[in-house]
Amino acid sequence: MKVYFVTLGCKLNQSETERLAREFARAGHQVVLSPREADLCVVNSCAVTRAAARRSRQVARRARRANPRIVTVLTGCYAEVAPEAASGIEGVALVVGNRDKERLLEILADRGYGAESPVPYPSPLFHTRAFVKIQDGCNMGCAFCIIPLARGRERSRPSSEIIAEIRDLVAAGHKEIVLTGVQLSAYGRDGAAGPKASLRDLVARILDQTGVARLRLSSLAPWTLNPSLLALWGDPRLCRHLHLSLQSGSDAVLRRMRRPYTTARYAGAVEMARGMIPDLAITSDVIVGFPGETEAEFQEGLRFVERMAFARLHVFRYSPRPGTKAASMPHQVPHDVKQARSQAMIELGRRSAERFRRQFLGRRLDVLWETREGDRWTGFTDNYIRVTTESSLDLSNTITPVELMGLTEEGMWGRVAAEGRFPGD
Repeated sequence: MKVYFVTLGCKLNQSETERLAREFARAGHQVVLSPREADLCVVNSCAVTRAAARRSRQVARRARRANPRIVTVLTGCYAEVAPEAASGIEGVALVVGNRDKERLLEILADRGYGAESPVPYPSPLFHTRAFVKIQDGCNMGCAFCIIPLARGRERSRPSSEIIAEIRDLVAAGHKEIVLTGVQLSAYGRDGAAGPKASLRDLVARILDQTGVARLRLSSLAPWTLNPSLLALWGDPRLCRHLHLSLQSGSDAVLRRMRRPYTTARYAGAVEMARGMIPDLAITSDVIVGFPGETEAEFQEGLRFVERMAFARLHVFRYSPRPGTKAASMPHQVPHDVKQARSQAMIELGRRSAERFRRQFLGRRLDVLWETREGDRWTGFTDNYIRVTTESSLDLSNTITPVELMGLTEEGMWGRVAAEGRFPGD
């Protein structure tokens, strides 16, 4: 079959989609980039917010409208938490929850959607970066979060399996590997990966046993940072970028959210990380308008976020999710107040990101080039600065030194070294 994949939501979903696409290709199916040419559409859905769930439904319907002959399979978090609603979506022929997602190829083959001629895995299938899931599930009980319902308890993959997958991806041409999971920091804690498994030991083994050019960690729990883990960033292949979810800069709101840290503890983790990793980019998530959030608490949060000087900030308006503690909390914040607070936090995040980028003007950093439009190329530094340049050279999937010359709206403009040398060197 010709198979079209759509991914919504987090990097964990992205990693699962990429792995499914590799499996489908190896089984003899052809991965295509448009629903119009596809026989099968696989929608890997999200349900973290009401907007994400609505978007998942829209995307599933859109595939059938683009191609009336297409068979649509809905999987992912929305399929897990709302299977009956998902099965009622126009054009959806099959609903597969997260617990059976890894068996999707087998489930389809049992229904007659098999392939006869395995083919080599095309390289690289999606991006120069490849996402590798190392664990799934979450044992936390944050008041706002539906993920434990959608993903279940924490469970880790064996390190030997992860390393074998990374070796295959590197051999296929991927220059950057991103480790993903619901609770990346919890890797090994469930015992499934071995009695002494930990994230620190897994990262060390990957650096020691694979030829990966860049290794990035997608998100870490700020309360789990420690000097032993951070010392691994002495290896230049480990990307100088940490995503540490904050959710609120007010201790009172954090308590209502049932988050296991205070702002002081969070700030201490940030200070330790920056002290051990030069030029580190720290990015974060913040929720505004959580039930009971007063104007004073919001202003306290704004001040804390400004002090943290994030390289990038993702802002979410609180969205009630059925089955979570926060959905039934009193003092829900009005929509217009959440909207105004969101805009204020977004603007603060924009200024903070610009200040972070500005400190690199005139400096030289290595960039992994990913996309091209004409002679214009876009890629990322290891500390997650989006860089654009113009070059007639084929920079695709290469890492080159770049002199950062100016700021753009969301990144920087750079000049590529000709044959590894800049004018005047």
